[in-house]
Amino acid sequence: MKLLLTSLLCILNYLSIGQSINQNNHETFLKKDSIKSTLDGYSQVFYYYKSTDKKPKPLIVQLHSWSYTADSLKTIDLDVIAKAKNYNYVFPNFRGVNNHPKACCSEFVISDIDECIDWALKNMNVDKNKIYVIGYSGGGYATLSMYMKSRHTIKSFSAWASISDLAAWYGQSVERKNKYAKEIISCIGAGNNFDSLKAKERSPLVWATPVKKRKKSTLQIFAGIHDGHRNAVVPISQSISFYNKIIFDYKEKDVSKYVSKEDEKVMLDTQTFPGSDTTKKIAGKVIYYQKSAKNIMLTIFEGGHDMLSQQALEYIEQRKGQR
Repeated sequence: MKLLLTSLLCILNYLSIGQSINQNNHETFLKKDSIKSTLDGYSQVFYYYKSTDKKPKPLIVQLHSWSYTADSLKTIDLDVIAKAKNYNYVFPNFRGVNNHPKACCSEFVISDIDECIDWALKNMNVDKNKIYVIGYSGGGYATLSMYMKSRHTIKSFSAWASISDLAAWYGQSVERKNKYAKEIISCIGAGNNFDSLKAKERSPLVWATPVKKRKKSTLQIFAGIHDGHRNAVVPISQSISFYNKIIFDYKEKDVSKYVSKEDEKVMLDTQTFPGSDTTKKIAGKVIYYQKSAKNIMLTIFEGGHDMLSQQALEYIEQRKGQR
């Protein structure tokens, strides 16, 4: 009996290891490298896949979430999708977890991501007219920041479950009694106390929009309607506020293109929207609300703190919301 139990445990352990390897097998094609920051000499690791096509191919720049480093390889299968399409792909670290002053979309973060793109342009056969920046949660926050401050010409930005106003998110995190309030204070270098002005400095919502530079770029903002509820952490108001700000800065005059305070309140309070066309879906999930103007699109869908990787790329390539 003892021998049988031992054998059974060995088999289960083997199967468990095999499953783990199988689950992570998609990561084995990624290669790892590093580059030194020109700002402070920091060595930034990054993972990449280089297209084998002889013709220039798109570059996907995926930005990691709030609590994970590049080494976590929390790619949500976007790397797999890139490889299947034989696209170039990079997954930079840009100062890792957002719990220290050089993180949280500081000048070091923007520079790190830009320098990773520099590396890709130098070492990969990139179609420079098809550079796509995609991020989720803290990576969505970084995506919005790159839209505002990257020195590169980027074709499309796709931001999911994004933070746009760090000061507001601090208050929302205090209300939800989660770990992020403390990490925000660590990020902005405010000692043990919250400083709203320092938090605003890290908030793309209040930065100047580079209207001329981004005139031909698309920005697609996605949020699950239950985010901010059910233990999810970023209310959809963060996405709505940024969408409204950008189209205002582009001087959109059609009032119907904006998300009204009434519509926002209904979605925040009820986690639905009356009269939604339930036939309109993304990855089988109902789209409750969608607005677009000036190459900017906002989509509120049935979901929580999510990113739908396949659809992120599909929306970019189909150029949905470009008007």
